[in-house]
Amino acid sequence: MPERCAWAVRENMWAYHDAEWGVPVHDDTKHFEFLILEGAQAGLSWSTILDKREGYRRAFADFDAEKVARFTPARIEKILLDPGIVRNRQKVTAAVSNAKAFLKVQDENGSFDAFIWSFVDGKPVVNRRETGKQIPATSPESDALAAELKKRGFKFAGSTIMYAHMQACGLVNDHLTSCYRWREVQQPTARRGKARRD
Repeated sequence: MPERCAWAVRENMWAYHDAEWGVPVHDDTKHFEFLILEGAQAGLSWSTILDKREGYRRAFADFDAEKVARFTPARIEKILLDPGIVRNRQKVTAAVSNAKAFLKVQDENGSFDAFIWSFVDGKPVVNRRETGKQIPATSPESDALAAELKKRGFKFAGSTIMYAHMQACGLVNDHLTSCYRWREVQQPTARRGKARRD
């Protein structure tokens, strides 16, 4: 078995850890996906959200922000009946309002990607954590990002959630130094791939 970060304790977590977590993202659809998923996670485990990821993909139009921004109250009520997602009204309505705010960020900055990467000067912050206890819940960069998003009307996008977004989308490399992925995600060719099973 490869040595992984301690939080990757189940097979569905292995796949996510090995193939996605910490790989730099420069795709607005993927950023929007993680905004929805991380907002849904608030108060729950990430494993629960990963188990429901395909349900979210179906319910939220393959994470197409333009489509989600047009969801009607009737569409929201239908989504709230879907057992494939976390049926929390505040989180679902926030996803729709966040889609509208997301589109405004795109209009103003050319892309959400350009906007969010500006908070780390366009390159990943590479940390050297030896234990999970050394990983913070927030950072000055996530504080600044969350404050800016709040001004723009985003919900469920506080500093803790945005730090998780930065970790997931590779703006921050918080793999432990003992983890085989710590070095891999720093390579220019790093990409999202398949989980290892060896």
